Amino acid sequence: MFRRFEWMIAWRYLRARRSEGGISVMTWISLAGIALAVFALIATLAVRSGFRYEFVDTIIGSNPHVSVLAYGEVLPNGALTRTMANYDEVAVAVAQVPGVIRAVPVVAGQVMAAGPGRNTGVQVIGMRGTDLAQVPRIAAPEEAQGSLADFDTGIAIGSGVARTLGVTVGDRVRLISPDGIKTAFGTSPRIKAYPVVFIFQVGRYDIDSTRVYMPFAEAQEYFNRTGVADEVQVATIDPETVEMLGPALTQAAGEGTYLWTWKDSSGAFLRALQMEDNIMFVILSILVLIATLNITSGLVMLVKNKGRDIGILRTMGLSQGTILRVFFLCGASIGVIGTAIGVVLGCLFAIYIDPIFTAVNTLAGGGVWDPSVRYISALPARLEAGDVLSAVVLSLGLSFVVTIFPARRAAAMNPVEALRYE
Repeated sequence: MFRRFEWMIAWRYLRARRSEGGISVMTWISLAGIALAVFALIATLAVRSGFRYEFVDTIIGSNPHVSVLAYGEVLPNGALTRTMANYDEVAVAVAQVPGVIRAVPVVAGQVMAAGPGRNTGVQVIGMRGTDLAQVPRIAAPEEAQGSLADFDTGIAIGSGVARTLGVTVGDRVRLISPDGIKTAFGTSPRIKAYPVVFIFQVGRYDIDSTRVYMPFAEAQEYFNRTGVADEVQVATIDPETVEMLGPALTQAAGEGTYLWTWKDSSGAFLRALQMEDNIMFVILSILVLIATLNITSGLVMLVKNKGRDIGILRTMGLSQGTILRVFFLCGASIGVIGTAIGVVLGCLFAIYIDPIFTAVNTLAGGGVWDPSVRYISALPARLEAGDVLSAVVLSLGLSFVVTIFPARRAAAMNPVEALRYE
């Protein structure tokens, strides 16, 4: 499509002489602008993808993908119970559904946890030790103290709970529940101390600061759930398509049950992330557009300064199409080179984000990232081919489009007018 001499002329025009330094400066400014814009776009897309991946991974790695719950029944005393008596049968039936990895019964409740002079509200989940060892983020947390092998003799708590209570492995934590022992004088709070055998950090603030795991049988006794469970928690092969398993899971669980997925509980966060993703992409696309417009201004100056050359080339027999291609190559080359530099910088940023962010945090004196606000413990980045490709296509597409106007202007220049005063 482009002949060799057209590349040669375009390259000579891009390497402006010192007397035409203004054109050279505009070329470098356009190149730097596109590189920085593409770098910013790829870096933002990588952080966006990493944030969503880490956010979702901490949810599905430490929470059930689907919870099978009972509609409940009214007891003779008028109280409503939502417990499940046939929890083992439901778990076995649900586990046989294609696409399900495991289904385990649990007992859950909210209590007050007390340490040496401190207390905090926690969520207690009663689960068998073998089942807890299959929860990805608990079995392989970011940081851990103690051993899950000792879970049957104590409790496992989040790092935030341990920090709030000022306890470590081997210390005892008192759990206080208002629904305790029923006596002739009413219900008295249940207070019981448990040794801490395992401390985990999954990387999600609201889990690390509230979650406590207790052996299943002990939780049944503590929460007055003898012979029943609160729900059956299900893990699937593909959590992103968990809705497709809904009919099969409902049928396997039987009548009187309903499903609650991780998307139901975290839907607001996911929608907020998606909205933020779309807005950031539009804003950064405008930034890339502004950067590519520098190519137009640079080429307009180049065409103005090369009017005599254009006239000579036309009188030598070069067609309008050849002139158009020459100046198109000038602008497109700036876009391609700037995009390539931006892709390299953006990819390096995504790959080495941890040392970069550590350096920024050190220079700022710490406190740049607050897990209590952002819910995850570190700034993530995930480099995906689709994000890089979208940035490249956007940058090159805009670079080629904005180059057409000055290139057509150069091609339409009358050689007689260009040489009249030469």
